[in-house]
Amino acid sequence: MRVVYRGLAAIGLVVAAAATLVVVLPSGPDEVAAGPVTAPPAAPSSSGPAPSTAPSTAAPPSAAPPAVTPTAEATPSPGSSLAPGYTAMQALYADPRVPKLTGRIKRMSLASPSRKVVKDRRIGLAVPNLSKPWKSYGAAPFTSKQVLPKTRAGLRGMFVTCPLPIMRQKSPRDTALLAARWTLNHHPEGSRITWLASQPVKRGWMLVYRVKYGKHQSRAAVVVMDGGMSKPGLAFVTVPDSQRKQWRDISRVVAGVRVLG
Repeated sequence: MRVVYRGLAAIGLVVAAAATLVVVLPSGPDEVAAGPVTAPPAAPSSSGPAPSTAPSTAAPPSAAPPAVTPTAEATPSPGSSLAPGYTAMQALYADPRVPKLTGRIKRMSLASPSRKVVKDRRIGLAVPNLSKPWKSYGAAPFTSKQVLPKTRAGLRGMFVTCPLPIMRQKSPRDTALLAARWTLNHHPEGSRITWLASQPVKRGWMLVYRVKYGKHQSRAAVVVMDGGMSKPGLAFVTVPDSQRKQWRDISRVVAGVRVLG
C-alpha cells in the first residue's frame, strides 16, 4: 500500500506543476490581435530608443499649409491658374506688360455708328460690318470674325466678337482692363500695352491702346458691353503697323458696338 500512496503523491506533484506552467505562459495570438493598439511615443526616451510597436490605425492630423501672400514681384501669365491668395485684379496690377490706367488717359470722340452691322445673337450685340479690304472669315473659336488680307510678315488686322472670356468684375472698367490683358494672347510674344483712350459706353466700357512688340506695334481696342445674355459680350479689334491705313477703322469699331434690339 505504501508503494501505491507514493505513486499517487508523485502523480499529484506532476499535475500541480503542469497547472503552474499554464498560469505563467503568455496569452495566445488571438487575444493579442483583439487587444488595443497603442501608438508609438512622439519621441524616444532618454534611456534609449523606443521599443518597436504596431502602428496606429488613426492617421495623424496633417499640418495646415502655409498661407500664400501675393507679392508685386509675382507675375502670373495670361490664361494660367492664379496662385492661392491672388485675385484677377491683383494679377493684373502685378503684370508689367499692362500699365496702370490713370485719370490722365483721354477720351476720344466717337464717330456715328455704322448702318451695316453684324448681329451676334449669342452675346446680344450688333457690331460694324467693316468695308473692304475687311472680309468675314471663319469665326471659330469666336462668334464672329472679320480680317484684313495677310501681310508678308504673316500679321493682319482682326476684328472679333465673343462672350467675355475672363471673369466679370464689379466695375465695367476693371472688366475691360482684364479683357485688354487677355488680348495679349493674340499679339506677338513680348507685347506691352500703352493706353490711348478710356471711357464708359452704354452698358459697358471701351479701351483703345497701342501694343508694342520689338520694333513694331499694333493699334487695338476692346469694348465690353452687357447684351442681356448670361455673359457680357466682348468686341476686340487689332491692326498691325503694316496695315496702318486701317487704324481709322478702330474708332468705327468702338463707336459702332451696340445692344441688339
